[in-house]
Amino acid sequence: MQQVPSIYHHQVGEITVTAICDGYLDTNYEIFHGITPEEGDAHMRSAYLQSPPRISVNSYLVRSKGRIALIEAGAGHTMGATLGFLPAHLAAAGVNINDIETVLLTHMHPDHSNGLTDADGSRVFPASEIALADAEMRHWQDDSAMAAAPERKRERYFRAAREQLRAYGDQLRPFTGTGEVFPGITPVPSAGHTPGHTAYLVADGDDSLLIWGDTVHVPHIQIRFPHVTLDFDSDEAAAAAMRRRLLEIAVTEETLVGGMHLDFPGFGHIGREDDGYRFFAAPWNPIL
Repeated sequence: MQQVPSIYHHQVGEITVTAICDGYLDTNYEIFHGITPEEGDAHMRSAYLQSPPRISVNSYLVRSKGRIALIEAGAGHTMGATLGFLPAHLAAAGVNINDIETVLLTHMHPDHSNGLTDADGSRVFPASEIALADAEMRHWQDDSAMAAAPERKRERYFRAAREQLRAYGDQLRPFTGTGEVFPGITPVPSAGHTPGHTAYLVADGDDSLLIWGDTVHVPHIQIRFPHVTLDFDSDEAAAAAMRRRLLEIAVTEETLVGGMHLDFPGFGHIGREDDGYRFFAAPWNPIL
């Protein structure tokens, strides 16, 4: 049995942001650093959540000034039967893939960028430019960084990213700085999880939404305990520092946040709790 397509619209001023779930991923506590499996299990069960954790994998469609962008391309065909639903859910939302002008990437990990290409290595978004931080693109093309990585990461991260970049050729648009990259969207550099990891601020008038990429992977653990890092952080200390910085921004500026691994539909606010933080899910709104 399947639920209805995982699509949810949110208005940011005159900009419409649509959360689209690519699927989910079951994980385990062995990937965490800074919390024991027993502590993680107790924390998840105390909140009546699945343990070991199951995490959403989300993308965000942005309609602004008559143009369409997509933040994140999903996992495609590469990560099992519970992922790869983004194209079907885009169609259910009435979106033609060829109408997507820009695909913005927070970073190039398999659940975020593998959906750029199909099983034959062909472009899934043939009409789209692919925009990402220049530091992110250069990292995955760095031979010395690839040689220093474990074989599994060389294959799943570096080689996969290079194949995706090669498929799009002159449609790639690396950017630097914090200038607008699409109408109403500005990058927020947030290196740590990867060297070019980038959040995106969607803003119109007094309304804003911070789409923070992989600031957290298991929100019920890493928001409450922001020191907790994971095996696939490029720089664990920098990732933890980045997480605290963005959580503080969300708290002090009372900014609505969206995240690729927040429980769908993936919108909410951040508050403080003891020496960590707490996530307050935005209530479902049936009317735009």
